[in-house]
Amino acid sequence: MNLICPCASNESYKNCCGYFHEKLGFAKTAEILMKSRYSAFVFKNEKYLLETWHKSTRPKSLNLNSQKINWIGLQILNKEKGGDADSKGIVEFVAKYSIDSKIGSLHEISSFVKESSIWFYTDGKIIND
Repeated sequence: MNLICPCASNESYKNCCGYFHEKLGFAKTAEILMKSRYSAFVFKNEKYLLETWHKSTRPKSLNLNSQKINWIGLQILNKEKGGDADSKGIVEFVAKYSIDSKIGSLHEISSFVKESSIWFYTDGKIIND
C-alpha cells in the first residue's frame, strides 16, 4: 500500500500508521496512538481499534462494516502529557467525515493510559461546538 497516511502526517501509510496496524511496533506517545486509531477507523480496522482500547472500557465490537461513515480529515488541536515518560495523556482533535454526501465533524477530547510501556485509549468526551 503506497498511499499517503490518512492521519495527516504526509508520510506513506506503510511507514506511518500501517506500521502499527501490522503489529510491527507500538505507538510511543498518546498522540501517535490517537492518529493510528483514526487511520484504523478510516480503513475499518476493528481488530486494531479493539486491541488498542483499554480493557476497562473496551466494547465487545464496533460493527464498523455496517457504518456508512467515511472519515476524510484529522486535525490535532491540543495534547497534554502522553509522552514517553508519562503514564496518562489527553489528545484533543477534530475528525471530519461524510455520510451520504453530507459533511460533519467530531470534536473529541480523548484520554489515554500507558501500561507496561503500551498506550491504550480509555475514553473520550465529545465537544459540541
